[in-house]
Amino acid sequence: MPQFRIGDAATLLGVSDDTVRRWIDAGRLSAERDPQGRLAIDGGELAAFAQQIASAPELGRGVAESARNRFTGLVTRVVKDGVMAQVDLQAGPFRVVSLMSREAADELGLEPGVLAVASIKSTQVVVEVPGK
Repeated sequence: MPQFRIGDAATLLGVSDDTVRRWIDAGRLSAERDPQGRLAIDGGELAAFAQQIASAPELGRGVAESARNRFTGLVTRVVKDGVMAQVDLQAGPFRVVSLMSREAADELGLEPGVLAVASIKSTQVVVEVPGK
């Protein structure tokens, strides 16, 4: 299962590093030491926590920038049948759902806790895994 350092988790959750550390200290989120001795959060737990704290944006407030069509987030759920897969991605307060072939989901290694990027084009959602 992937693990995320405090700074990466903070970025994915849209909060500061200190907020993530406070959540760990308060027991809302657990972390363990990675092989280098730094705190790391399990990807599956981070994905579940992202869903738990997600909130819808306020309506009626103007936005000074245009919307972007790439959303980085954590996979929170993958449902596969014989041919197709449904992949849920939590990108900050937004839940993005993609339907793709089971083969594509398997090749990308999509499972809860995996970091992924949803690219939105018209009515289609394409999920990518960032290069390492």
